[in-house]
Amino acid sequence: MTHNLAKKMVIGVSSRALFDLTLENEILERQGMTAYCSYQTEHEHEILKPGPGFRLIKALLKLNQYSQDRDLVEVIIMSRNSPDSSLRIFHSIAHYGLDITRSVLVSGASLAPYLTAFHTDLFLSAYEDDVRKAIDSGIAAGIICTEHKPQGEAAQVIPIQVSASQETRRKSDREFQIRIAFDGDAVLFTDESEKIFKEKGLKAFEENEKKYAREPLAEGPFARFLKKLSDLQREFGPEACPIRTALVTSRCAPAHERVIRTMRSWNVKVDEAFFLGGLEKKDVLKAFGAQIFFDDQSIHTSSAAQSVPAARVPYGPAAERMSRRAL
Repeated sequence: MTHNLAKKMVIGVSSRALFDLTLENEILERQGMTAYCSYQTEHEHEILKPGPGFRLIKALLKLNQYSQDRDLVEVIIMSRNSPDSSLRIFHSIAHYGLDITRSVLVSGASLAPYLTAFHTDLFLSAYEDDVRKAIDSGIAAGIICTEHKPQGEAAQVIPIQVSASQETRRKSDREFQIRIAFDGDAVLFTDESEKIFKEKGLKAFEENEKKYAREPLAEGPFARFLKKLSDLQREFGPEACPIRTALVTSRCAPAHERVIRTMRSWNVKVDEAFFLGGLEKKDVLKAFGAQIFFDDQSIHTSSAAQSVPAARVPYGPAAERMSRRAL
């Protein structure tokens, strides 16, 4: 039987994004691939702890319980593990009851060539080169901050507020929301406006945004993913929708209008928006209950990861500066 992934939201997740492989990664970096594979094989019946992307993946998979007609989400393990060293990953997936049946295992090679082949909509990994190549291919991707430590499986899950009549129609274990937060420039939008800020300062940036307030911003690396989330929200309808999105940006008035008009032009409505004007994002993200936050600047993702899972999007000026430092 042939399955069509193009009709689903496809999430590619690496084993380090899904599970806590801190110790194992230290073995890999200090002792090499052979020692890492031996360790995984020797401990393949020991269950791994949830990693920074675990709750998001678990929540996304729950979307399939909401639809009677078809599975909405497909999660695929996309890992640099070898097939021989991967059994621990699959044992852990089975232990947590995650409906993940497909995988890509490349024995240390790049995963980038396979992302398009699997119609990937979002890719989460701890390897920057794979994430960069994904973005270059037009796929939303983030380098997950592995320093975030989950505080129990149920943390960061926000109950949906429903009426008594709705409650009788839905099972209690389905009443949860997926909460995803995005930065604006160099994430949802291109870095065009951000470059003006970096090169000419805040005043020039604000003047530019006022001048072009009615001209939509160009699509950034996560625009298509947000649009697909918005399509799913419309499919569920406004009552007790299991998906909630937020824009958390350093922009503020007068640079807010162009963002709002851009969303209108895309036929997308984020549920919440925070125009912070340079204020700290961490506390807002914690209050929102984000299961993941995407930002292009490490200063924001590192701070956010103290409270919520976060992933850096290597795109735009911030990515260029980090790339130059690595040379």
